[in-house]
Amino acid sequence: MQERLAFETCLPKAVINEVFLKSTLLGVLTKGILDDGRGKARVNLFRHKHEIESGRTSSVGGEILGFDSKSQPVVHPGGSGRKLTWEEICTRATKVLSFVDLAGHEKYLKTTVFGMTGSAPEFVMLMVGANAGMIGMTKEHLGIALSLGIPVLVVVTKIDRCPPNILQNTIKELSTILKSKSCRKIPLFVETDTDVVMTAQNFVSERLCPIFQISNVTGEGLDLLRNFLNILPAQTKYDMEQPFHYEINETYSVPFVGTVVSGIMMSGVIHVGDRVLIGPDHSGNFNLTTIKGIHRKRVTVPAARAGQSVTFALKNVRRNTIRKGMVLLRYDKDQPPPKCSRRFEAEVLVLYHSTTIKQKYQAMVHCGAVRQTASIISMEKQLLRTGDRAKVQFEFVKNPEYLNIGSRMIFREGRTKGIGKVTRILE
Repeated sequence: MQERLAFETCLPKAVINEVFLKSTLLGVLTKGILDDGRGKARVNLFRHKHEIESGRTSSVGGEILGFDSKSQPVVHPGGSGRKLTWEEICTRATKVLSFVDLAGHEKYLKTTVFGMTGSAPEFVMLMVGANAGMIGMTKEHLGIALSLGIPVLVVVTKIDRCPPNILQNTIKELSTILKSKSCRKIPLFVETDTDVVMTAQNFVSERLCPIFQISNVTGEGLDLLRNFLNILPAQTKYDMEQPFHYEINETYSVPFVGTVVSGIMMSGVIHVGDRVLIGPDHSGNFNLTTIKGIHRKRVTVPAARAGQSVTFALKNVRRNTIRKGMVLLRYDKDQPPPKCSRRFEAEVLVLYHSTTIKQKYQAMVHCGAVRQTASIISMEKQLLRTGDRAKVQFEFVKNPEYLNIGSRMIFREGRTKGIGKVTRILE
């Protein structure tokens, strides 16, 4: 039973914005407790001491929420003081949602962008403080989600401590932005269980944007949000017939285990003991290694399949030889080694740039788990300005990377932002 549940469908969901609102909501949803208004619910989600002291998430965190066969959330038993492990949650649940807790502060924007591209979330839950409104970073994060084509739902929090007139202004501003030409969303305020069912069924339409109004202190609106998350269907289809492909977005060194990598299975199936290729390294080569162990939701499993977020223990690999953005691929001695390159061509759209973009312009490119500075070596046009589309050839500054044709990418530098799609890998 335990292994079967470890393979149940899960929905990765990115949660971003508003410095520390989202961590509080995640704590309330996953721990089954209400907040005290001073950050009690969010403390258990932080990974670093400075996050607890400042209340700001600075890294990419993870949390899960399980629902049992009666559609009730699997939460920690009240009053016992004991917390459920991820293994216990997976054993009791028939559906598990994975949350990726991302930073909301401007200082950690690059970490947030990496979390959204590398974690491949199916949905984005955007937090808006009722008393703060649509601040600059809220719009920034909404723009990133829209540019990556990820469906968005909005949660307006702190409605218990916000004056009615300020709340109305926030809702009006939010509706105006969602209806604008740049967003083209249809805002729908969820107020009843009927609204929950209707929005969850139609959320596959990228134009619909459900809006929830909640309070983490009083619990108002939380049941509607939980019900929505429970009946939300999985959207992304992954191909298990294709060869094994896994993107590394975090590395660890675990005592008595060795090097461990975490990431997303993009295609294929893998078993413990299988031999795989890891790379590309600094010189563009792939090296052979073996999968020693597989964990999913902190539970040991014998195999993993496409679409799952898993960690692998690797044999005879030093942690300092691997980095975020590398991949694990199927090993076939009869096939030539995989191709990687420092140069690629992409069709890009410049979302914002204060002046003009020319050749030799450098920006940070995010494409899946890849995050590296690249320079423009050639363009269709001599100059690119805000709103321009063109085919552009990039060259990575430091290491060659393994990219797939058709992958979405974001490039940014300061306030400059652009999106694109990889069209060709160059030699």
